[in-house]
Parts: sequence; structure tokens; C-alpha cells
Amino acid sequence: MSKRFENLKKIPDEPAVRLLSAANAKLKTKLKSPANASVQTVLEELEAAEAPVDMLRLLSVALPPRECVWWACIAGRDILPEDEKSACLTASEAWVFDPSVENRERLRLVLENESSGDKTAACATAAYYAPGNLGEGDMADIAAPVGVVSACCFGMNLKTLKVGPLPDRCFEVTIDRALDIARGGNGKIQLVEEKKTEGTD
Repeated sequence: MSKRFENLKKIPDEPAVRLLSAANAKLKTKLKSPANASVQTVLEELEAAEAPVDMLRLLSVALPPRECVWWACIAGRDILPEDEKSACLTASEAWVFDPSVENRERLRLVLENESSGDKTAACATAAYYAPGNLGEGDMADIAAPVGVVSACCFGMNLKTLKVGPLPDRCFEVTIDRALDIARGGNGKIQLVEEKKTEGTD
């Protein structure tokens, strides 16, 4: 197995196809791996097949909800100009650091009153539904929409591909962020731009 996919301790030890099915998600690449293949094995196959979008989709269902929301928040920072504030992103990041009832209530209020036009509204949606239900109290017994967290986080990371750092390596950076989070890191990988050398005649 490629060292790139080693020690992904945050990813459940379940077949990749089971995680995809649970989130009602599909890959475009036709897999050759057996049905019980791990996420790591399928990621390796997708890398060899040069299918980075499918790699992102699989990572969006494989990361635990809280970690997945954080991955989306990093993408959100790419999308926003440095001087632009976002109530959705601020509330999402606060929930990741402290997934309390109070911070979830803040997410609800932000989504209801401040999310219009916010480029990172998907982060707040993912964070709000990450606990797996529709809310607190009577809503706690009602399951969240299937796959909503992974779909929102996948979408956020697709958005950052056009505006994120190192455009020539956008897929690599976005995938490596998720892999770092899966290893227990914070996803803020060191960005090193490859130097281009001019040929000589």
C-alpha cells in the first residue's frame, strides 16, 4: 500500500463501499477492488486510476463528521477573501472546537438568519447536521438527511479547487489535507510550491 495512505487512524475500519452506501454516494470510477476493500485500498486504486474527484468523494464519506466539517472549513478559508468575514464559517469552526449544544444553536440561528449569500453556508449546514439528527429536544430523535454532511463537505472542497493555494496542485493539496486530518492532524499542511526550471538550448 502506498505510504500516502498509511496510518489513517480516524477512518473507520469498514469497507469503502459500505461507507459510500451509507452516505448514498457513488464513485464514477469502476472499482476492481473486492467489495470488502478498505478505504485505504480503494484510495490507492483511485490514485492509480487518476481519479482525484472520486478520491475526494470517498474521503468525504470516510472521515468522521466532525473531522469532515473541519476539512470543509479549511476549504472555506480558501474561498473567502482575507478581509471578508463569514458568520457561517465562524460558527462552524466554533462548533468543531467545541461541539456543544450552545454552539449548535448558534449554527441554527446563523443558518436561519445570516447564511444568505455566504459562500461557506455549506460548512454551517454540515456542522449543524454532523451530530446525526435534526436538532435538540424533540428533533433529536429524527435522523439528519442521509449523506448531508459528506455532500456539503465534498461540495466545499470542490469549490476550493478553483481558488485555493497552488492551483497546479489543487487536487493534491485538498486530498493531502483530508489525509492529514485522518491521521489526527489539523489538515493545515505545509504548502511548498514546486520550482519550475527553464530548459536551456
